[in-house]
Amino acid sequence: MKNKRSPQHSVEWNSGRREVLQSLGALAVATAASGCTTFAAAPRKSYDVVVVGAGVFGIWTAYKLHMAGRRVAVVEAVGPAHSGASSGGESRVTRCGYGGKEIYSEWAWRSLSEWQALSARSGLPIFHPTGVLWVHTQPSELVQASARVLSRKNIPFTLLQADELRRRFPVMRVANDEAGFLEPAGGALMARRAVQSLASELKANGVTFLSGEVSPIRREQGENGALAAVTTKSGERIDADQFVFACGPWLDRICPDAMANRLFVTRQEVFFFSVDAGATGALPIWADLPFYGFPSLEGRGFKVANDTHGAPANPDTVDRRASAAGEEEARAFLARRFPSLAKAPLSEMRVCQYENSSNGDLVIDRHPGLDNVWVVGCGSGHGFKHGPAVGSHIAELVAGTAKPRDPFLIASKLRQQDRGVQ
Repeated sequence: MKNKRSPQHSVEWNSGRREVLQSLGALAVATAASGCTTFAAAPRKSYDVVVVGAGVFGIWTAYKLHMAGRRVAVVEAVGPAHSGASSGGESRVTRCGYGGKEIYSEWAWRSLSEWQALSARSGLPIFHPTGVLWVHTQPSELVQASARVLSRKNIPFTLLQADELRRRFPVMRVANDEAGFLEPAGGALMARRAVQSLASELKANGVTFLSGEVSPIRREQGENGALAAVTTKSGERIDADQFVFACGPWLDRICPDAMANRLFVTRQEVFFFSVDAGATGALPIWADLPFYGFPSLEGRGFKVANDTHGAPANPDTVDRRASAAGEEEARAFLARRFPSLAKAPLSEMRVCQYENSSNGDLVIDRHPGLDNVWVVGCGSGHGFKHGPAVGSHIAELVAGTAKPRDPFLIASKLRQQDRGVQ
């Protein structure tokens, strides 16, 4: 990690640097005049770290590296959280219940305060503190394990029996054998707005943003096991000491040695129904897996989505029109759980994509064959909330103060899906 210089130190350092450069320039002129052409300025890296991809993982990584004093460049093919990116949708859930998977509970709780801080300094809200409710049939091993972990971590939650669910959330139909697991500190993150707000902050603070589609990297490009530069498909070369690839559903194309056949991209449909927030009362974000949804945020409508992994998808060519069958499934769910909303007009639909590892765990690891390259991804379905913690971990990896850890190692990711993270 670099030490930050005081303003006076910076003036003195810049003055000395100008004198050195002037001396080198004079020496070059004198050398050329004498007919000698052996002198050349020593090559140097353009950046300490280049981050490829400006989704939630890439942008928080750039933020954490910049705060650590690194010279950072972000390379993005389209734009931060663009419409085809996995971070480009309207809203995401932040909650801490992960069964027995403590690392995700820790990272979600640690990240929450940073989301709140970003929301507080942004012009529009990024975090909506709605709370998050899981509805489940009793007994639930996942809920019991979540309760144990959250109790140990002092993360607030409340267990609600069926009669209490009916009293607090009358819009919801609840069976006698059902219960609720409520996280009052959870809520909604405005995904696109969050990423673009943080990108604007970084630009204002001097972080370089470069536009271009990066060509794939391979281990044979390394020099003594290290990558010297990335190149864009337009031919621009970008040098750095270290590289972070956070390319979302394109990660396997850009880093084929690491991720080929280890990235599973699926088509996911989301529906919004014309239901005013007042019609659902104090209803928080809810999950009744495989369905989950949001009360109307900022007038967008009642959101319903099926978390089941959809058909394999190519993010460049996937049909972004939701299906009639998907709408039928969503309405059938509403008829069962929220009967008064089942016939609400459809106001909007969206098709996005998940990109996951075989078991749903994130990938945060060194590239197999390029020691100064870090590969980050596989976050769809649950990863967005962890952006700040992911960025911090990568900054530590870059600095050499942390080591890659389970369950994020590339070698642990199989080539056949067996989802284990909800």
